[in-house]
Amino acid sequence: MPDGAIAQPQSTPRPLIDAFGRCVSYLRLSVTDRCDLRCAYCMSERMKFLPKSELLTLEELVRVSDAFIARGVRKIRLTGGEPLVRRDVIKLIKALGQRLGNGLEELTLTTNATLLEACAHDLAAAGVRRINVSLDTIDPAKFREITRRGDLGAVMRGLDAADAAGLGVKINTVALKHQNADDLPGMIEWAHGRGYDLTLIEIMPLGDTGEDRFDQYLPLSAVRDALAARWTLIDEPRGDFLAGPSRYVKVNETGGRLGFITPLTNNFCAGCNRVRVTCTGRIYMCLGQDDYVDLRDAIRADAAPGQFPGASSEGVFAARPEEAPDRALDRALDRALDRALGAKPEKHDFAIRGHGAAPALDRHMSMTGG
Repeated sequence: MPDGAIAQPQSTPRPLIDAFGRCVSYLRLSVTDRCDLRCAYCMSERMKFLPKSELLTLEELVRVSDAFIARGVRKIRLTGGEPLVRRDVIKLIKALGQRLGNGLEELTLTTNATLLEACAHDLAAAGVRRINVSLDTIDPAKFREITRRGDLGAVMRGLDAADAAGLGVKINTVALKHQNADDLPGMIEWAHGRGYDLTLIEIMPLGDTGEDRFDQYLPLSAVRDALAARWTLIDEPRGDFLAGPSRYVKVNETGGRLGFITPLTNNFCAGCNRVRVTCTGRIYMCLGQDDYVDLRDAIRADAAPGQFPGASSEGVFAARPEEAPDRALDRALDRALDRALGAKPEKHDFAIRGHGAAPALDRHMSMTGG
């Protein structure tokens, strides 16, 4: 197709189906490995972050997203690190928001909300309708202890701004044996009182954080038993592709929804519908495995001579993906996605086996994108 010609949209996308018959309709796209917090279960206190030169440009992140949308992905979640620390990330969100209604059904993000106060209105204006907020306690002293530096007040102002902008909020809370176990009922009551769903998550053994995961690990089976002795928990049926790995209950006494994500006590891989792409362009087919395919190579392999890879935004930030020029590198991306789906494993290998055990993977959660 000549340069500048308009590619025609595909009437029927070729779905991303793995060797186990699972259809991938959900992309978690990391825009940075950096974060302004250092949560004790997620990061080392002295993290070494990637050089910014290794990150995909905003234009390249759009191209990756368009490749997935063309193959039937309907939901994109932006992650980090903390996605809102990425310079000009709102420009990216606005560009992806233009894909809504043109193959993409939902655009959302996961954030720690420390920078949300200044961004909530722009997110809503770009088409974001709901967000996940990572928050493990509403006790200011414990918040600073868990995050090693955070200001709970900034998070609360961010949540107020999200409410004012009309964003739906779901709280994600990692259950920690010694740091927030006793506070979980209060967290749930607080979240439901604000109209938020809350999902509890078992700690995931990714990367060396300087802490012993065995000492932090709190099985959610035990948490659910304790909550069931306190409240009436009514199981909800599994939802559509938006539901993800959470198993939800309604808490009769609070009227709110409570989710459980249990990678250790109750493997949920049979229904996996997602892949993760890092800020450097690696696609990890499973959070709990180390195999990946490098999409950055595919993006940059056919860049025009003399063109800085990803630097040209003409077409890339078009209002609809089908308006972007049809370039050879899009076909390279397509082939790379086929290789990745062919290598998607049946399940992860997460385990916490005892005191002092090495993490299941050296890669930190912030490298993969939550």
